[in-house]
Amino acid sequence: MEQQYIVKAIDAALKAGEEILSIYDDPASDFQIERKADNSPLTIADRKAHRVISSMLADTPYPVLSEEGRSIPYQERSGWESLWIVDPLDGTKEFIKRNGEFTVNIAWVSGSVPRMGVIYVPVKRVLYFADEALGAYKLENVTSREGATLEELTARAVKLPSDKGHEGYVVVASRSHLTPETEQFVAEARSMFPRVEMISSGSSIKMCLVAEGTADVYPRFAPTMEWDTAAGHAIVRAAGGEIYRTDVNEPLRYNKENLLNPWFIVEMKN
Repeated sequence: MEQQYIVKAIDAALKAGEEILSIYDDPASDFQIERKADNSPLTIADRKAHRVISSMLADTPYPVLSEEGRSIPYQERSGWESLWIVDPLDGTKEFIKRNGEFTVNIAWVSGSVPRMGVIYVPVKRVLYFADEALGAYKLENVTSREGATLEELTARAVKLPSDKGHEGYVVVASRSHLTPETEQFVAEARSMFPRVEMISSGSSIKMCLVAEGTADVYPRFAPTMEWDTAAGHAIVRAAGGEIYRTDVNEPLRYNKENLLNPWFIVEMKN
């Protein structure tokens, strides 16, 4: 993918994060409001982030698919060889709980494969970005690009995977969607490895933890949509990993007629 579009996606994610934090950090925001209400902080933050990202990607040659556009007929989408897949605010429950584990996700998908991805964690000011030809990177303490080129960003960032120092076998699981199947997966891992640790996290951060080497595997036995995984999938792929379906042991594919993902396993390749 052309570098100008990677930089544009980074800018869009950072700006969306700024918009989200303007709501999240506002003392007047009432997080007790029912989250489906049009005037809830979550809804306002989601819409503001979506508007920013859509406007910033509008001058690229690629259409945008997001939760906001989930009603676009497949007959139309099926003609999209390349597209953006966006989740302006991933981690609904984490946002409501105010634990900071929510993200902005932007992916560029071509031929049903996520080839470029950007994930920004606004509260922690952590940026993950990746391209299949460039590799995957993690940059901390960032709120704006400040005119830096892509080369300057990669020079400041840590290339992934970076963390090879953990002991044992580390499983990362959803903080809000821990299922019996996940518990069974962990139990089976404990029968195979002498030391198994399970850590919990929200949103697409879980995929980033596998990409950076903090965790060995992320099993997902609960529903997700394409916009939940596309950016993280691109980062995992660029770091040398993959996201496999649990039913047919094939990678996830995108811009399908049914935008619901099957169950999957995220892991690095041996």
